[in-house]
Amino acid sequence: MTKNGHDRETGNSLQPKYDSNGLITAVVSDDSSGELLMLAHMNAEALQLTQDSGVAHFFSRSRQCLWKKGETSGNILSVTEMRIDCDQDALWIKAVPAGPACHTGQQSCFYRKIVDGKLELVV
Repeated sequence: MTKNGHDRETGNSLQPKYDSNGLITAVVSDDSSGELLMLAHMNAEALQLTQDSGVAHFFSRSRQCLWKKGETSGNILSVTEMRIDCDQDALWIKAVPAGPACHTGQQSCFYRKIVDGKLELVV
């Protein structure tokens, strides 16, 4: 329990549980279709920028820097709702995409399925 009597799992205080690298996992789905668009990570700054601006920001583990989704492509994700799981270590972001969510040009980063150990495009 925290000082004000609310705990992380049932209280109403946002207390993200970041991992040892200061990151929290975020999944993004299309607000209208429900399609899973992407999975990324956020640090505290990315989470705050997303809340303040209404546009999804993430932290790139490979580049070790903050990035605004769609900053170069124009395919921003306008956030309509953010949810956090019960122990506050994962986020679910519902968003309106301004174009393909995947850097490959696919609508979703999850555009392939595994069939008999091989990958097939989802049609």
